[in-house]
Amino acid sequence: MNNNLAKEFDLKSLLRFSAPSIAMMVFTSLYTIVDGMFVSNLVGTDALSAINICYPLLSLFYAISIMFSTGGCAVVSIQLGEGNSKKANRLFAFITLSALVVTAALAVVSFIFLEPLLTFLGCSETLMPLCKSYLSVLLVFAPVLTLQILFQSFFVAAGKPALGLILTVSAGISNMILDYVFMAHFNSGISGAALATAAGYFIPAIGGVIFFLKNRNGLCFSLPQADFKALLKSCTNGSSEMVTNLSTSITTMLFNITMMKHLGNDGVAAITAVLYSQFLLTALYLGFSVGVAPILSYHYGAGNCAYLNKLKRICYKFVLATSVLSFVLAFSMSNPLASLFSENNQNVHELIKHGMMLFSVGFIFSGFNIFTSAFFTALSDGLTSAIVSFSRTFLFIIAGLYLMMAILGIDGLWLSIPFAELCAFVISIIFLKAKQKTMFEK
Repeated sequence: MNNNLAKEFDLKSLLRFSAPSIAMMVFTSLYTIVDGMFVSNLVGTDALSAINICYPLLSLFYAISIMFSTGGCAVVSIQLGEGNSKKANRLFAFITLSALVVTAALAVVSFIFLEPLLTFLGCSETLMPLCKSYLSVLLVFAPVLTLQILFQSFFVAAGKPALGLILTVSAGISNMILDYVFMAHFNSGISGAALATAAGYFIPAIGGVIFFLKNRNGLCFSLPQADFKALLKSCTNGSSEMVTNLSTSITTMLFNITMMKHLGNDGVAAITAVLYSQFLLTALYLGFSVGVAPILSYHYGAGNCAYLNKLKRICYKFVLATSVLSFVLAFSMSNPLASLFSENNQNVHELIKHGMMLFSVGFIFSGFNIFTSAFFTALSDGLTSAIVSFSRTFLFIIAGLYLMMAILGIDGLWLSIPFAELCAFVISIIFLKAKQKTMFEK
């Protein structure tokens, strides 16, 4: 059933296999950026600020969905590698059902406490109506978002990464077209942006449901097997990816509060644009990690330790080589990026340009750290993966934020993430060396 995962890979074939996942993540980030551009230029930079205020709460839904997606995919792929296809199908159905129940319940709770939650996230009185309009739409469709994220990983496990790419591209095109229609023609403001985003969720969600109901010769939905031990393993194994998103939401909230205090709404708009660029440039490594993780998990389940070690070396060579290119691209594109998001606001333009030049240093190390966390997740070492992820997305960012701002003022905020990535890079190397002899033992 998994011949695509079992075959021999070199760098060229590994990139070919993971290319749909890479393209899917890059395209997802691109249409997120286009969404921000439409909002900023058609509704205003305050609306862009409002989206970033809402991000930490939305990130909670992403975090839970990604936890089930990456952790569950590793568990299911290992079962496939061990030849337990029936058990893999039943676990897949149970994990999907569990994820939907959890995110639906969380959406209801969020609706009930929406205004207090937004106040806690640092929303000002002027941004409150915008934030409530945006979130009220997206919370309704949170379970659909969960399906989209789940299927991104499980299409790869099913040996159909290209199908995931096609559905994601279709969703992105739909989102961008509807952004323009709703905001430019119907003047629906930030609610239109939310509706366009939600409409995009449905394409990969519905496409995935149809595929996994009909794919009887491969990974598919079957009668769910209520295996809570496997579900717990999925959650703990995917905890690093969940930690990444939760940590990012907390640090984004702190960035927003800090920017609001020192630079007002323009500062929040500027940090939003820079974080969008981070999403785009790290998408390469996130997509690569999603693409190769089922391969790593499969060979781990099959006990092919020597070959697994070979794959690890190939992957790290690719990640390190492209990290320098990411830094150069980010540094050189600071001015064009600023122009995209601040056509009518020169102050925001200058803030984005200056901030991006400092922020870009972090891209030298981020790819290595992202893949290291994903690598340990693929081998079911969720604890180590979570430590690496927590270090780069929270612990060292918080330390860097207060340390760097104490020394450099507001420039320290832009440099806090490069500081965190450098520290996490050291931690990643320490773990890789410490576990070299034992990480392949089952």
